[in-house]
Amino acid sequence: SPALGDAETPALCFPTPGKTSLAHQFVEGKFVECYEPTVESSYNKVVVVGKDEFQLQLVDTAGQDEYSILPHSFIIGIHGYVLVYSVTSLRSFQVVKTLHTKLYESWGRTRMPVVLVGNKADLTLQSREVRTDEGKKLAESWGAVFLESSAKENQVTQGIFMRIIEEIDRVDNSYDRSAGCCLM
Repeated sequence: SPALGDAETPALCFPTPGKTSLAHQFVEGKFVECYEPTVESSYNKVVVVGKDEFQLQLVDTAGQDEYSILPHSFIIGIHGYVLVYSVTSLRSFQVVKTLHTKLYESWGRTRMPVVLVGNKADLTLQSREVRTDEGKKLAESWGAVFLESSAKENQVTQGIFMRIIEEIDRVDNSYDRSAGCCLM
């Protein structure tokens, strides 16, 4: 099994669920509201979990849809996935379901470390299209961790990436110093 310290974690999502804002908040500690649409970006950050220090490489992928063919780079060398949808978009929630299925079919192992994130939870209840319990139920069906967040809130964002490191360790049982994570 690959060393956690050298893994990448991709994140897949519909083009506007806020995954790039989550990545910026996590790496730089600031919320970026306006930015160019992501082609693909990679970020590195040292993360401390307990007494251990890890080098996390985060791959922020271009927005995916249910018709996208997943490149091998989303699977090879990747240790875990943060799948992001917007709670204000039922379509992004449906796309994340399809992406998970494609990833699982390509993964080649029975357990795939996943954190499912319902983003934009700070927006008004009237704009919500996906209820919290729907996200929880989906994550449970995958054996995944579920969190709701707002990229505007740094504390919640930090927790997302701590959880994927914990999930990678739990599944791989290889608590090494590097981890690759894909943000989709």
